[in-house]
Amino acid sequence: MPSRISSHLPFGGTELSLRKKFRLFFTVGVVVLVLGSVKAIVHYFEFEFLDLNGLVTSGIGGAIFIIGFLLSSILKDYKEAEQIPTVLRTAIEAIEGDLECFAPTNERFNLREARLILLGVIGKLREGLGRDNDHKNISPVLAELGKLTPILGRLEGMGMAANFVVRLRANQDAIRRALLRIYTIQRVEFVPSVHVLVQTLVLSIIILLLLLKTEGDPAAALLFGFITYMFVYVLYLIRLLEQPFAKGRGSVDDVSFFLLDELEEQLQRSLETTGGRPRLQAMERA
Repeated sequence: MPSRISSHLPFGGTELSLRKKFRLFFTVGVVVLVLGSVKAIVHYFEFEFLDLNGLVTSGIGGAIFIIGFLLSSILKDYKEAEQIPTVLRTAIEAIEGDLECFAPTNERFNLREARLILLGVIGKLREGLGRDNDHKNISPVLAELGKLTPILGRLEGMGMAANFVVRLRANQDAIRRALLRIYTIQRVEFVPSVHVLVQTLVLSIIILLLLLKTEGDPAAALLFGFITYMFVYVLYLIRLLEQPFAKGRGSVDDVSFFLLDELEEQLQRSLETTGGRPRLQAMERA
Protein backbone atom coordinates (compact mmCIF):
# COMPACT_ATOMS: atom_id res chain seq x y z
CA MET A 1 0.00 0.00 0.00
CA PRO A 2 2.68 2.66 0.88
CA SER A 3 4.57 2.00 -2.35
CA ARG A 4 1.39 2.43 -4.39
CA ILE A 5 0.62 5.72 -2.66
CA SER A 6 4.16 7.05 -3.16
CA SER A 7 3.97 6.31 -6.87
CA HIS A 8 1.26 8.99 -7.19
CA LEU A 9 3.07 11.63 -5.13
CA PRO A 10 5.06 14.27 -7.04
CA PHE A 11 8.31 13.87 -5.11
CA GLY A 12 9.00 10.19 -5.61
CA GLY A 13 12.48 8.90 -6.14
CA THR A 14 12.01 7.83 -9.75
CA GLU A 15 13.85 9.44 -12.62
CA LEU A 16 10.60 10.55 -14.22
CA SER A 17 9.46 12.36 -11.09
CA LEU A 18 12.82 14.08 -10.82
CA ARG A 19 12.64 15.22 -14.44
CA LYS A 20 9.08 16.50 -13.97
CA LYS A 21 10.05 18.19 -10.72
CA PHE A 22 12.75 20.32 -12.40
CA ARG A 23 10.93 20.80 -15.70
CA LEU A 24 9.88 24.35 -14.87
CA PHE A 25 13.38 25.14 -13.61
CA PHE A 26 14.97 24.13 -16.91
CA THR A 27 12.27 25.88 -18.94
CA VAL A 28 12.85 29.14 -17.11
CA GLY A 29 16.62 28.55 -17.30
CA VAL A 30 16.46 28.48 -21.09
CA VAL A 31 14.50 31.76 -21.11
CA VAL A 32 17.08 33.33 -18.76
CA LEU A 33 19.94 32.17 -21.01
CA VAL A 34 18.22 33.76 -24.01
CA LEU A 35 17.74 37.01 -22.09
CA GLY A 36 21.37 36.84 -20.96
CA SER A 37 22.47 36.53 -24.59
CA VAL A 38 20.34 39.55 -25.48
CA LYS A 39 21.92 41.46 -22.60
CA ALA A 40 25.40 40.55 -23.85
CA ILE A 41 24.54 41.83 -27.34
CA VAL A 42 23.12 45.06 -25.91
CA HIS A 43 26.26 45.55 -23.81
CA TYR A 44 28.60 44.74 -26.72
CA PHE A 45 26.99 47.31 -29.03
CA GLU A 46 26.79 49.85 -26.17
CA PHE A 47 23.03 50.28 -26.30
CA GLU A 48 22.89 50.67 -22.52
CA PHE A 49 22.00 54.21 -21.47
CA LEU A 50 20.29 53.93 -18.05
CA ASP A 51 22.27 54.64 -14.89
CA LEU A 52 21.69 52.71 -11.69
CA ASN A 53 19.87 54.85 -9.11
CA GLY A 54 17.34 54.62 -6.33
CA LEU A 55 14.35 54.67 -8.68
CA VAL A 56 15.48 51.44 -10.32
CA THR A 57 15.78 49.56 -7.03
CA SER A 58 12.47 51.01 -5.82
CA GLY A 59 10.75 49.87 -9.00
CA ILE A 60 12.09 46.33 -8.62
CA GLY A 61 11.03 46.26 -4.96
CA GLY A 62 7.52 47.48 -5.81
CA ALA A 63 7.16 44.85 -8.53
CA ILE A 64 8.21 42.13 -6.08
CA PHE A 65 5.58 43.34 -3.58
CA ILE A 66 2.74 43.30 -6.14
CA ILE A 67 3.75 39.87 -7.44
CA GLY A 68 3.91 38.55 -3.89
CA PHE A 69 0.38 39.84 -3.25
CA LEU A 70 -0.96 38.04 -6.32
CA LEU A 71 0.96 34.86 -5.56
CA SER A 72 -0.35 34.71 -1.98
CA SER A 73 -3.94 34.92 -3.27
CA ILE A 74 -3.35 32.14 -5.80
CA LEU A 75 -1.69 29.92 -3.21
CA LYS A 76 -4.78 30.30 -1.00
CA ASP A 77 -6.94 28.87 -3.78
CA TYR A 78 -4.35 26.16 -4.40
CA LYS A 79 -4.46 25.05 -0.76
CA GLU A 80 -8.24 24.87 -1.01
CA ALA A 81 -7.92 22.84 -4.22
CA GLU A 82 -5.71 20.30 -2.44
CA GLN A 83 -8.60 19.48 -0.08
CA ILE A 84 -11.13 18.77 -2.84
CA PRO A 85 -9.98 15.17 -3.62
CA THR A 86 -10.43 14.38 0.08
CA VAL A 87 -13.98 15.76 -0.01
CA LEU A 88 -14.77 13.78 -3.15
CA ARG A 89 -13.44 10.52 -1.79
CA THR A 90 -15.21 10.94 1.55
CA ALA A 91 -18.58 11.60 -0.10
CA ILE A 92 -18.24 8.82 -2.69
CA GLU A 93 -17.18 6.27 -0.08
CA ALA A 94 -20.08 7.30 2.17
CA ILE A 95 -22.60 6.81 -0.66
CA GLU A 96 -21.08 3.47 -1.68
CA GLY A 97 -20.98 2.25 1.93
CA ASP A 98 -24.62 3.11 2.69
CA LEU A 99 -25.81 1.53 -0.55
CA GLU A 100 -23.75 -1.59 0.12
CA CYS A 101 -25.39 -1.97 3.54
CA PHE A 102 -28.85 -1.52 2.00
CA ALA A 103 -28.39 -3.91 -0.93
CA PRO A 104 -28.60 -7.23 1.04
CA THR A 105 -31.97 -6.19 2.53
CA ASN A 106 -33.61 -5.50 -0.84
CA GLU A 107 -33.14 -7.70 -3.88
CA ARG A 108 -34.70 -5.10 -6.19
CA PHE A 109 -31.88 -2.65 -5.59
CA ASN A 110 -29.07 -2.79 -8.19
CA LEU A 111 -25.85 -1.99 -6.31
CA ARG A 112 -23.74 -2.66 -9.39
CA GLU A 113 -25.46 0.14 -11.31
CA ALA A 114 -24.72 2.65 -8.54
CA ARG A 115 -21.07 1.58 -8.36
CA LEU A 116 -20.71 1.95 -12.12
CA ILE A 117 -22.03 5.51 -11.84
CA LEU A 118 -19.54 6.34 -9.07
CA LEU A 119 -16.74 4.85 -11.17
CA GLY A 120 -17.96 6.89 -14.12
CA VAL A 121 -17.78 10.09 -12.05
CA ILE A 122 -14.10 9.45 -11.24
CA GLY A 123 -13.24 8.40 -14.80
CA LYS A 124 -15.00 11.33 -16.47
CA LEU A 125 -13.44 13.75 -13.98
CA ARG A 126 -9.95 12.57 -14.90
CA GLU A 127 -10.84 12.69 -18.59
CA GLY A 128 -12.42 16.14 -18.35
CA LEU A 129 -9.33 17.58 -16.67
CA GLY A 130 -7.02 16.14 -19.33
CA ARG A 131 -5.22 17.97 -22.09
CA ASP A 132 -7.74 16.96 -24.77
CA ASN A 133 -10.53 18.79 -22.90
CA ASP A 134 -8.49 21.89 -22.06
CA HIS A 135 -8.37 20.82 -18.37
CA LYS A 136 -11.86 22.17 -17.59
CA ASN A 137 -14.63 20.00 -19.07
CA ILE A 138 -16.70 19.19 -15.98
CA SER A 139 -20.17 19.08 -17.58
CA PRO A 140 -19.99 15.31 -18.41
CA VAL A 141 -18.99 14.62 -14.80
CA LEU A 142 -22.03 16.51 -13.49
CA ALA A 143 -24.25 14.65 -15.94
CA GLU A 144 -22.84 11.31 -14.76
CA LEU A 145 -23.40 12.29 -11.12
CA GLY A 146 -26.99 13.25 -11.99
CA LYS A 147 -27.69 9.60 -12.86
CA LEU A 148 -27.66 8.90 -9.12
CA THR A 149 -30.68 11.16 -8.51
CA PRO A 150 -33.42 8.77 -9.75
CA ILE A 151 -31.70 5.86 -7.98
CA LEU A 152 -31.71 7.72 -4.67
CA GLY A 153 -35.29 8.82 -5.27
CA ARG A 154 -36.46 5.19 -5.37
CA LEU A 155 -34.70 4.11 -2.19
CA GLU A 156 -37.34 5.29 0.27
CA GLY A 157 -39.99 3.35 -1.63
CA MET A 158 -37.78 0.25 -1.37
CA GLY A 159 -37.71 0.51 2.40
CA MET A 160 -34.70 2.70 3.23
CA ALA A 161 -35.17 5.02 6.20
CA ALA A 162 -35.78 8.66 5.26
CA ASN A 163 -32.80 9.95 7.24
CA PHE A 164 -30.47 7.65 5.29
CA VAL A 165 -31.88 8.95 2.01
CA VAL A 166 -31.31 12.51 3.19
CA ARG A 167 -27.71 11.67 4.06
CA LEU A 168 -27.15 10.11 0.64
CA ARG A 169 -28.52 13.21 -1.08
CA ALA A 170 -26.33 15.42 1.11
CA ASN A 171 -23.26 13.47 0.02
CA GLN A 172 -24.33 13.74 -3.60
CA ASP A 173 -24.64 17.50 -3.14
CA ALA A 174 -21.16 17.56 -1.56
CA ILE A 175 -19.74 15.87 -4.66
CA ARG A 176 -21.58 18.30 -6.93
CA ARG A 177 -20.35 21.26 -4.88
CA ALA A 178 -16.73 20.04 -5.11
CA LEU A 179 -17.05 19.51 -8.87
CA LEU A 180 -18.44 23.00 -9.38
CA ARG A 181 -15.58 24.41 -7.29
CA ILE A 182 -13.10 22.61 -9.55
CA TYR A 183 -14.93 24.03 -12.56
CA THR A 184 -14.72 27.56 -11.16
CA ILE A 185 -11.03 27.30 -10.28
CA GLN A 186 -10.13 25.95 -13.71
CA ARG A 187 -12.10 28.54 -15.67
CA VAL A 188 -11.92 31.79 -13.68
CA GLU A 189 -8.77 33.90 -13.65
CA PHE A 190 -8.05 35.66 -10.36
CA VAL A 191 -8.42 39.44 -10.96
CA PRO A 192 -7.38 39.62 -14.66
CA SER A 193 -6.35 43.28 -14.31
CA VAL A 194 -3.78 42.31 -11.70
CA HIS A 195 -2.36 39.75 -14.12
CA VAL A 196 -1.98 42.44 -16.77
CA LEU A 197 -0.26 44.64 -14.21
CA VAL A 198 2.18 41.88 -13.20
CA GLN A 199 2.96 40.93 -16.80
CA THR A 200 3.64 44.53 -17.82
CA LEU A 201 5.74 45.06 -14.68
CA VAL A 202 7.89 42.02 -15.41
CA LEU A 203 8.32 43.08 -19.02
CA SER A 204 9.25 46.62 -17.94
CA ILE A 205 11.77 45.35 -15.36
CA ILE A 206 13.42 43.07 -17.92
CA ILE A 207 13.67 45.90 -20.48
CA LEU A 208 15.04 48.18 -17.76
CA LEU A 209 17.71 45.60 -16.85
CA LEU A 210 18.65 45.11 -20.49
CA LEU A 211 19.21 48.86 -20.92
CA LEU A 212 20.90 49.38 -17.54
CA LYS A 213 24.59 50.25 -17.71
CA THR A 214 26.81 47.44 -16.42
CA GLU A 215 30.54 46.79 -16.29
CA GLY A 216 30.25 43.52 -18.16
CA ASP A 217 31.91 41.53 -15.37
CA PRO A 218 30.73 38.09 -14.08
CA ALA A 219 29.14 39.64 -11.00
CA ALA A 220 26.86 41.81 -13.14
CA ALA A 221 25.94 38.82 -15.31
CA LEU A 222 25.08 36.72 -12.27
CA LEU A 223 22.98 39.51 -10.79
CA PHE A 224 21.12 39.97 -14.09
CA GLY A 225 20.50 36.22 -14.32
CA PHE A 226 19.24 36.02 -10.73
CA ILE A 227 16.74 38.89 -11.09
CA THR A 228 15.40 37.76 -14.48
CA TYR A 229 15.15 34.16 -13.23
CA MET A 230 13.06 35.28 -10.26
CA PHE A 231 10.60 37.32 -12.32
CA VAL A 232 10.25 34.87 -15.23
CA TYR A 233 9.85 31.90 -12.85
CA VAL A 234 7.05 33.67 -10.99
CA LEU A 235 5.19 34.30 -14.26
CA TYR A 236 5.35 30.61 -15.18
CA LEU A 237 4.45 29.57 -11.62
CA ILE A 238 1.35 31.77 -11.52
CA ARG A 239 0.16 30.31 -14.82
CA LEU A 240 0.58 26.76 -13.47
CA LEU A 241 -1.00 27.37 -10.07
CA GLU A 242 -4.07 29.03 -11.58
CA GLN A 243 -5.13 25.65 -12.99
CA PRO A 244 -4.17 23.24 -10.20
CA PHE A 245 -6.27 20.38 -11.62
CA ALA A 246 -4.73 20.40 -15.11
CA LYS A 247 -3.76 16.82 -15.91
CA GLY A 248 -1.46 15.51 -18.61
CA ARG A 249 0.81 18.53 -19.01
CA GLY A 250 3.90 16.92 -17.43
CA SER A 251 3.94 19.12 -14.33
CA VAL A 252 4.18 18.17 -10.66
CA ASP A 253 2.23 21.25 -9.58
CA ASP A 254 -1.21 19.77 -10.33
CA VAL A 255 -3.26 18.48 -7.40
CA SER A 256 -2.62 14.77 -6.83
CA PHE A 257 -5.53 12.38 -7.42
CA PHE A 258 -3.97 9.42 -5.64
CA LEU A 259 -6.92 9.28 -3.21
CA LEU A 260 -9.35 8.93 -6.09
CA ASP A 261 -7.06 6.44 -7.84
CA GLU A 262 -7.13 4.19 -4.78
CA LEU A 263 -10.91 4.56 -4.46
CA GLU A 264 -11.31 3.65 -8.13
CA GLU A 265 -9.31 0.45 -7.55
CA GLN A 266 -11.50 -0.41 -4.55
CA LEU A 267 -14.70 0.10 -6.54
CA GLN A 268 -13.33 -2.03 -9.37
CA ARG A 269 -12.60 -4.86 -6.94
CA SER A 270 -16.08 -4.52 -5.43
CA LEU A 271 -17.61 -4.77 -8.91
CA GLU A 272 -15.67 -7.94 -9.60
CA THR A 273 -16.82 -9.43 -6.29
CA THR A 274 -20.50 -8.59 -6.76
CA GLY A 275 -20.29 -9.63 -10.40
CA GLY A 276 -19.08 -13.09 -9.50
CA ARG A 277 -21.54 -13.68 -6.65
CA PRO A 278 -24.63 -14.47 -8.77
CA ARG A 279 -22.68 -16.96 -10.85
CA LEU A 280 -21.44 -18.66 -7.68
CA GLN A 281 -24.96 -18.90 -6.28
CA ALA A 282 -26.23 -20.34 -9.55
CA MET A 283 -23.52 -23.01 -9.47
CA GLU A 284 -24.45 -23.92 -5.89
CA ARG A 285 -28.15 -24.32 -6.85
CA ALA A 286 -27.17 -26.53 -9.78
